[in-house]
Amino acid sequence: MTQSLGALVTEQSDPRHRRIDRLPTEEIARRMNAADATVPGAVALAIPAISAAIDAIAARMARGGRLLYVGAGTSGRLAVLDASECPPTFGTDPDLVCGIIAGGAEALVRSVEGAEDDAGAGAAAIRAEGAGSLDSVVGISASGRAPFVVAAVTEARRVGALTVGLSCNTGGPLSAAAHHAIEVVVGPEVVTGSTRLKAGTAQKLVLNMISTITMIKCGRTYGNHMVEMAATNTKLADRAARIVSDITGVGLYDARAILEAADLELKTAVIMIERRVTAEHARVILAASGERLDNALNS
Repeated sequence: MTQSLGALVTEQSDPRHRRIDRLPTEEIARRMNAADATVPGAVALAIPAISAAIDAIAARMARGGRLLYVGAGTSGRLAVLDASECPPTFGTDPDLVCGIIAGGAEALVRSVEGAEDDAGAGAAAIRAEGAGSLDSVVGISASGRAPFVVAAVTEARRVGALTVGLSCNTGGPLSAAAHHAIEVVVGPEVVTGSTRLKAGTAQKLVLNMISTITMIKCGRTYGNHMVEMAATNTKLADRAARIVSDITGVGLYDARAILEAADLELKTAVIMIERRVTAEHARVILAASGERLDNALNS
């Protein structure tokens, strides 16, 4: 195990940083910044694989499927982060996009030793979620070999779910287990083996793409506007009014008033303005259009 792990590019030592502990703070920061600047290029090389996975995920979600992320350590925390941001951003049910982390909720704030090595727990987590043929499961592991994650993806594939493996090495067990392999090779870390750095950044960028583009494909945006967002505080209510104003062309004062009349339902407010109907009638139009604002405006 030690020998095979040492062969992974994410575990290798970059000789340029061997004496980094002797450098001034600003020089260390510049080196880290320069290393981070290489991550988008590595992600760009994986865009064909990322796009294919997103199209497959969106197709299943359009038929009622869910998106489940599975990870351990940093990868697991990023999984939970991305999933938890979907409801406020896109108005999704909390069960539509879920993050599963090895070791459970405790592992979000404290390392749970050995959790990522528990393959049985990974498979059990998928069974506990009741994953099925309409669901998509994205396994995330910098090394591409975390047993918890590989077992979860293997179990998901066994029950007919779409599976994706996101890693920062090539040819690992996770890639082999998944229908879609996304390999973003960012190279050795500034601090050897600390994959919360470049590898973590790469994973965050890819997860941003997966969730955001899937939601765009499923009609949860209108243009580049978050028309499904929940206006749950003053900042978001102000943003919602600005979005209504931008889409319809009405003044901000009127947009706020109509949004209030629509119970802060952004799409309802837009339909009220564009079709000159009541909030109740606007909701009927939206329902008949599959809750897609573009369809409702063009019908």
